[in-house]
Amino acid sequence: MNDVFVLDAVRTPIGRYGGALSGVRPDDLAAHVVRALAGRSPDLDPAAVDDVFFGAANGAGEDNRDVARMAVLLAGLPVTVPGTTVNRLCGSGLEAVVAASRAVAVGDASLVIAGGSESMSRAPWVMPKPSRGFDRGAQTLHDTALGWRMVNPLMPAEWTVALGEGAEILADRYGITREAQDGFALRSHRRAAAAWERGVFAGEVAALDALDHDESVRADASPESLARLKPVFRPGGTVTAGNASPLNDGACALLVGDEAGAERAGRTPLARIAARAVTGVEPHLFGIGPVEAARTALSRAGITWSDLSVVELNEAFAVQSLACLAEWPDLDPEIVNVNGGAIALGHPLGSSGARILGALAHELHRRGGGYGLAAICIGVGQGLAVVLEGV
Repeated sequence: MNDVFVLDAVRTPIGRYGGALSGVRPDDLAAHVVRALAGRSPDLDPAAVDDVFFGAANGAGEDNRDVARMAVLLAGLPVTVPGTTVNRLCGSGLEAVVAASRAVAVGDASLVIAGGSESMSRAPWVMPKPSRGFDRGAQTLHDTALGWRMVNPLMPAEWTVALGEGAEILADRYGITREAQDGFALRSHRRAAAAWERGVFAGEVAALDALDHDESVRADASPESLARLKPVFRPGGTVTAGNASPLNDGACALLVGDEAGAERAGRTPLARIAARAVTGVEPHLFGIGPVEAARTALSRAGITWSDLSVVELNEAFAVQSLACLAEWPDLDPEIVNVNGGAIALGHPLGSSGARILGALAHELHRRGGGYGLAAICIGVGQGLAVVLEGV
């Protein structure tokens, strides 16, 4: 097997739902990061890109018809560059990089672009076709921005609860208080704001439509402001808009290749992909999906928790992240999301997995090496994890 490297990573700033990027189509978000990524490697002949893998969680609107291929064409890459779109819901962007890494590892490709794109603002309403023509009954439109829709009646009811109710179930199961969740969320905002202040993201964010920062970061967040928010999913519950990730728009792309590909692109690798793993759990317990995926990935990499210098754990909900940390007692929580997480930065579903891996690769490179872990929970009960070794 060939060694596989992350050569570069770039993302859009992440826009709020209905915010600065709400007018940008998801295929244009994808094209923007593909174009920016190619432009950051002046020695790269775009025709040398063997394939483009992109993740998209929705696929019901302007991101239909293979958004990866659309990104290739809209970005101005040669028409000879193919593209394929994958869907593992919230893990789609990370799954795209995993698929790209496998292609490189077995020699089917030498240089690949992989990432993800999502516009939750522009996710359409959908309506099923009637069972017969000229149906006179009332019809229901379903919002495709997030969560279950048109649920199969054969699914057990406990599996198809709202994502937020799944988070409340974890709060009950692990005894995680509202105060602990708000405290975790506050840390995310403070770390993200500090990272922007230090210029950490300057080398990985490509401004778009005059937006040059992540819109959801709240530098002024406080315990008091978070405590004032009411529970969203249960009367007397613990999950609020303040301790959950918001709805967002954004895209991210990584350049992945072997040694020969790195040389052709004129890139010094940021990190080596050391291992990857995916696992499943009961759908309503999706939040702890990363637990076994991370353990398996570490085992495949031949390392332990103590070997990690930094971890990127996608923050779908504060309680979900805290539940995972409770299952990983040997992990130092201080090395998790050192530059903030999705509660502050945002969670554009199909892009988030690529974002956390790109952020991890850049952070390991800044530190001069070491091992890192990127892990993400996935709706309908899955977890995905990748181990990187900084180079």
